[in-house]
Amino acid sequence: MATQINRKHLWRIRTFKMLYQLLFKNENEKVLKEKTKNIQAKLPVIDKIITKYAPEWPLEKINKVDLAILRLAIYELLTKNAPYKVIINEAVEIAKTYGSQNSSSFINGVLGKIVEKEKWLIN
Repeated sequence: MATQINRKHLWRIRTFKMLYQLLFKNENEKVLKEKTKNIQAKLPVIDKIITKYAPEWPLEKINKVDLAILRLAIYELLTKNAPYKVIINEAVEIAKTYGSQNSSSFINGVLGKIVEKEKWLIN
């Protein structure tokens, strides 16, 4: 079981990093888009959710690390990749490692509001 958890955690970190890199122009953009194509396909829905639950933060004003983490976590909530508590915990841990001092509380707050108000995501 621990191996499965570690693999999933590593997948989340790799995917977060790819999503983050896509926020900037780089030479590996085609490869990154291919590896994250499922998430990229859902970005209109994901970004609408972020905008709804972080209305004081327009997407272009959200820290790029935080935006990539939120996109990954919301994608996982939408696809029910794991229990919502695990998804939120992983997102917060990634934010603690890669984000700013306030990233983990921002991520936790936004995701907490989403699961509180959007019950269909957690059933």
